[in-house]
Amino acid sequence: MNTVLRQADQIRPVAARIGSDEEAIATARRLAAQFAARAAERDADRILPFAELDLLAQSGLLAITVPSQYGGLDVSNAVLAEITAILAEADGSIGQIPQNHFYILEALRTDGSEEQQRYFFGRVLAGDRFGNALSERGTKTVGHYNTRITRDGPGYRINGRKFYSTGVLFADWVTIFALDPEDRLTMAFVPKGTEGIEIVDDWDGFGQRTTGSGTTILDNVYVSADSVVFHHKGFERPTTIGSVGQIIHAGVDLGIARAAFAETLEFVRTKSRPWMDSGLDRASDDPLTIAKVGQIAIRLEAATALVERAGHKVDAAQVETTDEKVIAATLAVAAAKVLTTEVAIEAANTLFELAGTSSVQVGLNLDRHWRNARTHTLHDPVRWKYHVVGNYHLNGVTPPKNGAL
Repeated sequence: MNTVLRQADQIRPVAARIGSDEEAIATARRLAAQFAARAAERDADRILPFAELDLLAQSGLLAITVPSQYGGLDVSNAVLAEITAILAEADGSIGQIPQNHFYILEALRTDGSEEQQRYFFGRVLAGDRFGNALSERGTKTVGHYNTRITRDGPGYRINGRKFYSTGVLFADWVTIFALDPEDRLTMAFVPKGTEGIEIVDDWDGFGQRTTGSGTTILDNVYVSADSVVFHHKGFERPTTIGSVGQIIHAGVDLGIARAAFAETLEFVRTKSRPWMDSGLDRASDDPLTIAKVGQIAIRLEAATALVERAGHKVDAAQVETTDEKVIAATLAVAAAKVLTTEVAIEAANTLFELAGTSSVQVGLNLDRHWRNARTHTLHDPVRWKYHVVGNYHLNGVTPPKNGAL
């Protein structure tokens, strides 16, 4: 365990500006090729991807959801999810790290003041990164918080302890979620070097090992009033905050599934032996193996299509934020998250089923795909997404408004 702090005022060049969806996709693919080269090594030795996240920020990809009125690309959510999948296929951890950054930008777009939006969107366009201090342990449910924000003269003080602080190690701003005295959820932007913030690199999950999802300790941290957003407002009316956050999670799972599938194809073609009773010379000619590969390929195609369709529904709900459109987006994203969760785990399992015993060698580190899939898919359990979708169609029950839908 060690404590990590990186100052927000480090000197660096201004990030590039991306001008189109096509350029964003091309940029993601270029970076993904670089990130994939040492992904297995980073996972095996738990080498945190500071340099890779610097490249990601400088590329301009972390600013693609900034609204056009503030100088951003305002990319389609379908493109955002596909870019996430491209990065996650290269390295599951790198694909997940920006998820909270984009969630925070959507919450800022939804409930930030004009001044807050102008300033913080400007910081993102310059290359700044937001990390979250959201989830806690020891609360009644994952939706409850003990961290508190209280008035102190013209500003506020925050005290608490956060777990699963994904992205904070690599960020310039710690975005702290805390309850005010009326138990309303707030979102506060605090520079990482602020006095009272301690970031502990203690994430020890068996998967997504380099996301830096450790502990953030908040000891009487001061935040100015103009850096606090009343996040609870985003769940008191129809918004797309939850849908944006969830479709990025779906993109992560889709990317991990693609990575496992690609490893399966390579291993079966080049290393696997046919079963002794098959009468074949090559494992890749086994009809049962071929059928299983076809099954995964079809489900990946379906998952990709569903994520894209859900992304366009989120786009529509952002343009016209009505109950009807937000519900349609919520249900579509829930369906996409279910399918990507299931195909990620299935693709990772199939890798070993078809590749055979030699694929479990520690030096190959192929198990990172299963570990990444199993770890990341624990976000927001799909059994409750089935329930939400079924309850709407059967009983007309509107999906709850929260960040998990």
